[in-house]
Amino acid sequence: MHIIIDSNVLFSAIIKDSTTRRLILEYPDFFLFPAYIFEEMNRHKEELAAKSKMDEMEFHQLFGLMLQKMAVVPFAVSDQYHDDAQRLAKRVGSPEDVEFFACALAYPGSVIWSNDARLKNQSQIRVISTAEAMKIL
Repeated sequence: MHIIIDSNVLFSAIIKDSTTRRLILEYPDFFLFPAYIFEEMNRHKEELAAKSKMDEMEFHQLFGLMLQKMAVVPFAVSDQYHDDAQRLAKRVGSPEDVEFFACALAYPGSVIWSNDARLKNQSQIRVISTAEAMKIL
């Protein structure tokens, strides 16, 4: 089973030393994340750094450690699922999550780890919360 990490989970792990961070760093396998991560990180980098109360070097080191636990799914792999993913995201009222749905569709049987409950308002892709991730990781 592939686990795709939603931005809200990754950002939560960066901001606070928490169970989420430990789950990510201690997981013996790799998580999947869309290539979109780099765009989103650039948009929120200053906000995340401020909330985490880390200096720039610590922030980059932690983000680097997190990236070592992830296999980035290139747009070329997920792009063919974009239309179906867009319909799913629109159906649940979460258009910003198209790329995560596209990754899940590209890897059948995968799950999305997200704390956004709206993503569960569909039955095509399994979505797990951090509490559920704790049980299966």
